[in-house]
Amino acid sequence: MSRSGEFCPRCGDAIERDVSLDVEGPDATLCDACYLDEYDLVDAPDRVEVNVCARCGAVHRGNRWVDVGAEDYTDIAIEEVTEALSVHVAATSISWQVSPEQVDETTIRMHCQFSGVLRGTPVAEAVTVPVKIGRQTCTRCGQIAGGSYAATVQIRARERTPTEEETDRAVEIAEAYIDDREGKGDRNAFISEINDARDGVDVKVSTSQIGRAIADRIVRELGGTIDEARRLVSEDDDGQRLYRMAYAARLPAYRPGEVIAPDDDEGPVLVTSVQGNLKGIRLTTGERYEAPFEDGEAPDAERLGWREDAQETTLVAVEDERAVQVLDPETYEAKTIARPEYMDPDADEVPVVKSRDGVFVVPDDE
Repeated sequence: MSRSGEFCPRCGDAIERDVSLDVEGPDATLCDACYLDEYDLVDAPDRVEVNVCARCGAVHRGNRWVDVGAEDYTDIAIEEVTEALSVHVAATSISWQVSPEQVDETTIRMHCQFSGVLRGTPVAEAVTVPVKIGRQTCTRCGQIAGGSYAATVQIRARERTPTEEETDRAVEIAEAYIDDREGKGDRNAFISEINDARDGVDVKVSTSQIGRAIADRIVRELGGTIDEARRLVSEDDDGQRLYRMAYAARLPAYRPGEVIAPDDDEGPVLVTSVQGNLKGIRLTTGERYEAPFEDGEAPDAERLGWREDAQETTLVAVEDERAVQVLDPETYEAKTIARPEYMDPDADEVPVVKSRDGVFVVPDDE
């Protein structure tokens, strides 16, 4: 330490200061003792009030609600106090710890201990900040509770009713998309209602963009097309018309595992995929089958049954490259039927489906 040759204008003592310290500002002429008496290491509010959504835990900051991902109110109190505290700009080597005290259900007293270095002098300070937790309902939760929605995703199917498996999967796709949007901080993303309908399921969502995105993902995985419709519901204060959108995700008429007879006289087909085009395997030859969906409509075909209904029956004889003899699974009569290329000629039994069009060997269910 060395004397600067100056005197403190507050106490009149000669100023002793480490000449290596760069002290600036309007109070640079104060001695260290007066400077430390004048300024606190930490500036803390007398009280912090926090409004928390009682439903989702979001915190109201400024004019918006923010998801903070807190486990409980103590986490929220620590974060809010941290935001409210300010440390002297010239302080270095700052460290601090906090000890929360739960006073009651909505009041937490935060005991904070700080240490640091100010003007080369180690300093420590303790502050206690009470945090009052107020419970409200955020805008998003209020909209959900009030049944607000801007679009409906309707899960339907052409010429049939969607199965429970299909509707469950469609709802899972919708919920996963909403979870993804929420994870990215989109508080405008939510599902308002999920309702069973006579011919499917309706999912009401917060925005039309979200409705379209969900419908796209459903048909991308389950196949089908999307029909759009909009309905005028009101006008805002500026005379702008407000619409609600409906996105009907229409699943294909046929499903993987179904046996159909296309209108081409070339034999039945086991459907293997409905994504993009209708794809399958000819049960008479084993050849691949593919046909486009024209304007969402499936090719004309007759429903014959399901792969899961196949029965094991005895392979009596292999007649040639195109024909085998099996026992009818119901009458046990020997019948000559088509031999598809996927059939194992050395097998003792083969899986077959029987319909009004005859008996057909189906691929092994792997």
